[in-house]
Amino acid sequence: MDILILAVVIALVAVGAISGLVVSSRKKKQLPPSAPPSTPTITAPPAEPQVGEDAAPPKDEARRTIEEVELPDAPVVVEEPVVEPEPEAPALDVPEPTAGRLVRLRARLARSQNSLGKGLLTLLSRDNLDEDTWEEIEDTLLTADVGVAPTQELVERLRERVRVLGTRTPDELRTLLREELLNLVGTDFDRAVKTESGVDTPGVVMVVGVNGTGKTTTTGKLARVLVADGRSVVLGAADTFRAAAADQLQTWGDRVGARTVRGPEGGDPASIAFDAVKEGIAEGADVVLIDTAGRLHTKTGLMDELGKVKRVVEKHGPLDEVLLVLDATTGQNGLVQARVFAEVVDITGIVLTKLDGTAKGGIVVAVQRELGVPVKLVGLGEGADDLAPFEPEAFVDALIGD
Repeated sequence: MDILILAVVIALVAVGAISGLVVSSRKKKQLPPSAPPSTPTITAPPAEPQVGEDAAPPKDEARRTIEEVELPDAPVVVEEPVVEPEPEAPALDVPEPTAGRLVRLRARLARSQNSLGKGLLTLLSRDNLDEDTWEEIEDTLLTADVGVAPTQELVERLRERVRVLGTRTPDELRTLLREELLNLVGTDFDRAVKTESGVDTPGVVMVVGVNGTGKTTTTGKLARVLVADGRSVVLGAADTFRAAAADQLQTWGDRVGARTVRGPEGGDPASIAFDAVKEGIAEGADVVLIDTAGRLHTKTGLMDELGKVKRVVEKHGPLDEVLLVLDATTGQNGLVQARVFAEVVDITGIVLTKLDGTAKGGIVVAVQRELGVPVKLVGLGEGADDLAPFEPEAFVDALIGD
């Protein structure tokens, strides 16, 4: 029995083996034939880089080092120098001659000032010169800033001469008034601006005055007057407290070819004034003009500093002229300024600015009486050449009118 079961098992195993072989044979027939193996692609190594005209050396030639390879000369680049154009020198102004200015300024003064003279002539022409009329004459003179004492003197002299004259024609009155006004203004002052030194140094002129009087502008205009007369000028910008004061003065100087010596804003004014005179001596200039700070007359410390500027400048030599610039429209306040400045520095001359368009011409008389020094220059406008020497005859004729 056992032998029979063993034979059956062997028979089943054999049948299974035969079936597996048949199935495997069928699968092999259904698979596609595999592709033949491809030949591998061989890529050539990159070529050696060439240097200049030399290719890679042959195999039988020894390899050279980089030092042995002859390199081509690098191109030489020649940079042309950059030539900057020279700055053009500013065109210089040609100031108007002094004589021409005087003719034009006389006409302007006559148009703006003759209300005073006409008012006086009208009052003096009345048939009856009573006390009320003489009081009106006094008021007219006081309004023109002639001053109290000069007004009283003039009225007394006019009353006396009119009483002696008797009958008064317009021409007689005009002559009488002209003579008395000339006596009041003064014809015996030396009104020339001192710009020549008595020693071998430039003439030195210091310009002083409070803020707003036109001091820096006057200094620039005076430089134009001197250049027009053939003088060489150096400007000293010693006003270091007002912003742009030095720039303003330098602009005036550049217009006429005058050099400006300046320093830092807020610097020592006395040092700058000293350097300006020193430069003027070195350059052989004819005149040195020093513009000082427009300090208020009520500030004692600043006024003391102005005295220091004067003393330092005088170390080079004498100070030939000290000009006080006053605004003609300030009237009696200008006299207060004049007194304080005169106590600090020795004022030698007065410049009256803004004399155009106002009937305040009597300030000429008042300030001369106050200081005992003459008005030497007058400014009659905003133009660059609107500064002229003061001439009493021309001034009085302008007051009276035609």
